[in-house]
Amino acid sequence: MRKITAGLFISLDGVVEAPDQWHFPYFNDEMGAAVGATLGTADTVLFGRKTYDSFAGAWPEREAAGGEDADFAKTLGDVRKIVVSKQKLEFTWRNSEQLEGDLVDAVTALKKEPGGNIGLSGSVSVVRQLLAAGLLDELQLLVHPIAVRKGMRLFDEGETSIPLRLISSETFQTGVLNLVYAPAESTGNATYDNAKAHLSQAQQ
Repeated sequence: MRKITAGLFISLDGVVEAPDQWHFPYFNDEMGAAVGATLGTADTVLFGRKTYDSFAGAWPEREAAGGEDADFAKTLGDVRKIVVSKQKLEFTWRNSEQLEGDLVDAVTALKKEPGGNIGLSGSVSVVRQLLAAGLLDELQLLVHPIAVRKGMRLFDEGETSIPLRLISSETFQTGVLNLVYAPAESTGNATYDNAKAHLSQAQQ
């Protein structure tokens, strides 16, 4: 079964919208390596349409320019790119295609296909749906030490909670936290009495 890893830039107050407006002062080699570990090792990348448009509007030109990020730009160009959209799309960036049919059904089938890791960058609506469906294997949050105070948050209102477990953590020199989570079992029905019992044991 192929693994799906999503990576998101997120502020301290949970904002994931328009990271281009607050993210770049915190970008350094450590973050570049972390992003590369998510996308650079994938042979397929899932995108929401807005995120894809942002990538397609920048990375082909960077590859052609031959600058210091040209190798990463070529890597992105070479991978299979699948775009989630309800509108019919036309593509100019190579190896791009539109996801056909229902998202959950299509991604379930994609995970069963032969191949390597599947990456997901940004694309918050897609991340939400895959988390809710139990299809996301890892969620990498690059938590920036800034309260943006406006914009879409990662988690919206919902009826069902989504428990996660922390599988790795790292602090960058900029103060950014690199936190990687995986799905967890239900947290159960613990109450204040359970917490009080733990406090009593800790004080003994």
